[in-house]
Amino acid sequence: MRKLTYFIACSIDGFIGDPGGDATTMYRFVDEEFFEFLGTEYPETIATPGRRSIGIDDRPNQKFDTIIQGRASYDIALKEGITSPYAHLREYVASRTLEESPDPNVEIIADDLVGKVRALKAEDGEFGIYLCGGSVLAGELLDEIDELVIKTYPIVLGTGMPMFGSGFAVTDFELDSVRTFKNGALVRTYSRKR
Repeated sequence: MRKLTYFIACSIDGFIGDPGGDATTMYRFVDEEFFEFLGTEYPETIATPGRRSIGIDDRPNQKFDTIIQGRASYDIALKEGITSPYAHLREYVASRTLEESPDPNVEIIADDLVGKVRALKAEDGEFGIYLCGGSVLAGELLDEIDELVIKTYPIVLGTGMPMFGSGFAVTDFELDSVRTFKNGALVRTYSRKR
């Protein structure tokens, strides 16, 4: 069974962006040390245009071969004219409003999101599935998430978009590892308790 991993950046107080989802205030923490970590351990989480610009487009995947993202996350790329932001992965976009995919490499999941995720998890393969936001999508898939990789940046937003846009749902995870960076960022990895 393949793992679904929610790989997400957040503030100390658990917000992944401002109330509208804008996370640009966190970009300043992706310094040389942090970027080296991402490029070495999670290269597939860097969008294809970014991989090309820094010369790691040929770097093999370490953890994932598939990505699922929400419509709002996908729209960020579309606004830049990028229809396949993670061309090095199998791409799925969960959307009830995007009627047709603008790219043959991107499959739209319009209904039965949980069923599609369960089918992807049941596939044979050495790599997992990267859940790339956003909040509502993570909330809908909370019961399917096997692992959390939380990049916590040393800021407090006070309010904003939560990591999980869902109702009250106590869900237990256990801490696997913590990595600290000189700039105060942390990367915590948790496994779901089943």
